[in-house]
Amino acid sequence: MRYHIDQSGGQSAYMQLYEQLRRDIVSGSYAYGAKLPSKRLLAEEAGVSVVTAKHAYEILCDEGYLESRQRSGYFVVYRERDFLSPAENLVREESESHRGQFHSVHNTKSEFPFSVLSKTMRRVLLDYGEEILEKSPNRGCNRLRNAICTYLKRSSGIITGPEQIIIGAGAEYLYGLIIQLLGKERIFAMEKPAYEKIYKVYEANGVMCDRLKLGKDGIRTEELKKTRATVLHVTPYNSFPSGITASVSKRHEYLRWAESRGGYIIEDNYDSELTVSTKNEDTIFSMAETDTVIYLNTFSRTVAPSFRVGYMVLPEQLLAIFDQKLGFYSCTVPVFEQYVLAELIESGDFERHINRVRRARRRSSRKGQIET
Repeated sequence: MRYHIDQSGGQSAYMQLYEQLRRDIVSGSYAYGAKLPSKRLLAEEAGVSVVTAKHAYEILCDEGYLESRQRSGYFVVYRERDFLSPAENLVREESESHRGQFHSVHNTKSEFPFSVLSKTMRRVLLDYGEEILEKSPNRGCNRLRNAICTYLKRSSGIITGPEQIIIGAGAEYLYGLIIQLLGKERIFAMEKPAYEKIYKVYEANGVMCDRLKLGKDGIRTEELKKTRATVLHVTPYNSFPSGITASVSKRHEYLRWAESRGGYIIEDNYDSELTVSTKNEDTIFSMAETDTVIYLNTFSRTVAPSFRVGYMVLPEQLLAIFDQKLGFYSCTVPVFEQYVLAELIESGDFERHINRVRRARRRSSRKGQIET
């Protein structure tokens, strides 16, 4: 072993140890099935407490690198072949999109480790005390909006400022804000088939909505041409219930469509983080050269269905209009939940969970390919 902790660095000891262990596992220094040193031996080598060593091992278990076996220790379960190549992933996604089996938008259970979530909640209660009882800023707490900015840049290539982010109690609430922001007099368009609740929200708000048929790589070109809509609501990744993911060419077509009509795209990126691909799909927001895209996502799939917390990223040209029309609305998410989510993002626990789920899905996908 050769693990060393830099006490002068700004990174915690357990995170330094975690990264060094992960590096050795991925590089093959510890092969699949290999047993790692005991917590006590690792702690002595690195000059840290047994608790610190245990924490590093637990994170690696959460992410799918290690497996803890009772009274036996920690064993490597990472295999490079669990990661599909882009070509293999494309074949799998196309296959699943036709069968309609892969999308799990209606999953009502949380895969997020409860121990991590409860520990984070206790930390927020201890660190912030009565501050969590204060009223949130109307757009959401600065800490969460800043954390989301950093996360989006790192994970999706979305460059945005915290002033562009609006926090709200789930996607359905944010749909309503978007309708008020863009105006009910506009015709909205959406995919057909699509998640039915989206259509019901528009219908309940008195919006005329065209439903445009999907082809194998997104909304058909002829459907885009014939609609009179100027707002297009799309779920470009793994649309429900079809499982279709829009191609890069189709996403560019959506952007040209919006620019030619002086319109907007609502990019509903629900469930996109949990792709089996080794990299996230390019978002339409990050591809746009003009302010035509409103990006929308939630934490109900990645953390827990009970976390009714969503966010949208507005293009800069809509900020003044939002302030004028809707700036008076109070934020609908409690400060406590916002601080918990900010802590999960800042600590890295959120992304570690996403990586763990994606690895598990890749292993499952790989197994399915072998069986068929």
